Amino acid sequence: VFQNMQTFECHFINGTERVRYVERQIYNRQQHLMFDSDVGHYVGFTPYGERIVKHWNSDPAKLENRRAAVDWYCRHNYEVSRPFIVERR
Repeated sequence: VFQNMQTFECHFINGTERVRYVERQIYNRQQHLMFDSDVGHYVGFTPYGERIVKHWNSDPAKLENRRAAVDWYCRHNYEVSRPFIVERR
């Protein structure tokens, strides 16, 4: 049995004043690569992950898309779901 998982996380600090986007790729319970919007590029944690990020970090369009995910993914979803998660009584 093999497990391949990809997660996309948004970390909000003080509303949307400070937003961080994190993408993780995990294979068989071991994280092999990660993108953090604070770092601005992919980081590999295993030999396989390092080979992949070497290729992905050489693609400026892919990196720019991931850096912009703070706006088109995180902030957009925050505004859509804010009435349900923030303005509750």
